[in-house]
Amino acid sequence: MKSYIGAIDQGTTSTRFMVFDKSARIVAVAQKEHQQIFPRPGWVEHDALEILRRTQEVIGEALQQRGLQASDLAAIGITNQRETTLVWERKTGQPISNAIVWQDTRVAGEVARFASDGGQGRFRAQTGLPLSTYFSGLKLRWILQNVPGARQRAAGGELLFGNIDSFLVWNLTGGPDGGVHVTDVTNASRTQLFHLKTLDWDAHLLAAFDIPRAMLPEVRSSSEVYGVARLAAISGVPIAGILGDQQAALVGQACFRPGEVKNTYGTGCFLLMNTGERSVPSNFGLLTTVAYKLGREPACYALEGSVAITGALVQWLRDNLGLIEKSSDIESLARSVEDNGGVYFVPAFSGLYAPYWKETARGVIAGLTRYANKGHLARAVLEATAFQSREVVEAMEKDSHISLESLRVDGGMVGNDLLMQFQADILDREVVRPAIPETTALGAGYAAGLAVKFFSGLEELRANWSVDHTWKPRLGEAQRQQLYRGWKKAVTRSFDWMDS
Repeated sequence: MKSYIGAIDQGTTSTRFMVFDKSARIVAVAQKEHQQIFPRPGWVEHDALEILRRTQEVIGEALQQRGLQASDLAAIGITNQRETTLVWERKTGQPISNAIVWQDTRVAGEVARFASDGGQGRFRAQTGLPLSTYFSGLKLRWILQNVPGARQRAAGGELLFGNIDSFLVWNLTGGPDGGVHVTDVTNASRTQLFHLKTLDWDAHLLAAFDIPRAMLPEVRSSSEVYGVARLAAISGVPIAGILGDQQAALVGQACFRPGEVKNTYGTGCFLLMNTGERSVPSNFGLLTTVAYKLGREPACYALEGSVAITGALVQWLRDNLGLIEKSSDIESLARSVEDNGGVYFVPAFSGLYAPYWKETARGVIAGLTRYANKGHLARAVLEATAFQSREVVEAMEKDSHISLESLRVDGGMVGNDLLMQFQADILDREVVRPAIPETTALGAGYAAGLAVKFFSGLEELRANWSVDHTWKPRLGEAQRQQLYRGWKKAVTRSFDWMDS
C-alpha cells in the first residue's frame, strides 16, 4: 500500500517538494531558492536548468528526511509559476534562452501594437484574457523573433515550448529520451493561445501571434497519469497531476463549489472564485480562466484577480534597500509604528494588473513627510497587499453578483498577523486561514492523488479542510474609508509613468 503523495511546487522564487499523507498532513518538505535575473529594467528571467537542478535536489532531500523511497509514493503532482515562458531543444533539452518570467514587461510595445487593432480586449472572447505583458503568447513570440534561427527551428519541430510545468514533466519522464511533452488546461489557459470553450490551442490565435503549432505541448486534464518518472529518486512513480499555482491553491482550499473563493499571498497576490462549468466574462478588470479539469469530468472555470507584486515587495525592501535582514522581519519593523504615517506604496514595478491593466504604470511612494521613517515604509509595504486585494474583491463582487462573507487565505504571507488583521480591517470581512496554509502544493498532490485513486473523491478532500485562525475586522468605518481613499489617490499617481 502506497502511503504518501508527492508534490513539486515550482514557484517564482523557489522550488519545494512536499510529501503528504491521506489526511493532507505534511510528512516532509525541502525548499531551495533560485536566482532572479534582471538583465534590463523591466526584464525578469530564470535559468531553467537551475530550476531543474533545484527540483531534483529538493526531491532527494525531502525523501531523505523521512527515509522514504519511490515505492512509498502513490504519485507526484506538479504546480508551477504560470505564464513563465521557455523554449528548449527537443534533441538535447537545452533551453535556447533564459525563461522569460511572468513579471517581465519587455513585450509592452507588442501589447500596444496588437491593441491598436481591436483594443486591449481583442482576444478576450476566446481566451478570457486582456492583451498584457503578463501572458505567455507574446513572450513566446519575442523569443522566436529575437533568438537567431529560433522561428525556423520551431517550425521544423526542433524546438519545444512550455511553461515550467511542461519542462519539468518532459525532463522527469525522460527528456530527450522519450520525455512526455504535455501541459494541463489551467496552464494552457494562461498562454493567450488557448480557447476556453474548445479547451485546445486555437488556430486563429496561433496565426495572430505567429506561433508554430509543432512546438506546443499536448493539452491534457489536470488530473491523469501523464507518464512515469525516470529520475533515480522517484523512478517509476506516476506523474499524475498538473495545475498552475493559483488553480492548485483553489483545489488545495477545497473550493469546489461555485462561489467559493480563495486568495493566495505569494510573490504576487491571486484571488480566484470558482464559477463552476460556466465561464463568466468579466466587465470589471478580472480574468476568466480554467480552474481545473479532473480526469474526464467537465472543466470548471474561475474568475481571477491578479496582483503582480505583493510578497515580492517585501523581498525588494530586503534585497534592494536592505531595511530588513530576512522577509519575516518586516512585521516587527511595521509594528514599530502605530499606522502608516500617511505613506502609501504602490508597487507597480511591472505595471498594474487587475483591475486596472495599465502597462505604463510604475511604482510610487506617496505621502512622504519628514515624519516618515522606515517603520512607516514597512507598514505601507504590507498594507499595499491588503489594499490591492480589496480592489480585486470589489471587482469580483461586481462581476459575480455575489457578496463575499469571508475570505479564505493561503500562501507565504499569511503567517504575518499584522497583514492578515489589516486585510480583515480594510475588507470589513472575516479572513480565514486553513490549518494547512501552503495549499498550492497540496492542490497538486490532490490532483495526482485523485488520478491514481489515492483519494476517493472531492468529499474526502473537503473533509481534510479545517480552520487554523480567523481574523475579524476591528477598524471603524470612517477610518477604513479614509485609508482607502488615500490608497486610491496614490494609485492614480502611478498611472502613465512610462510613455506608451
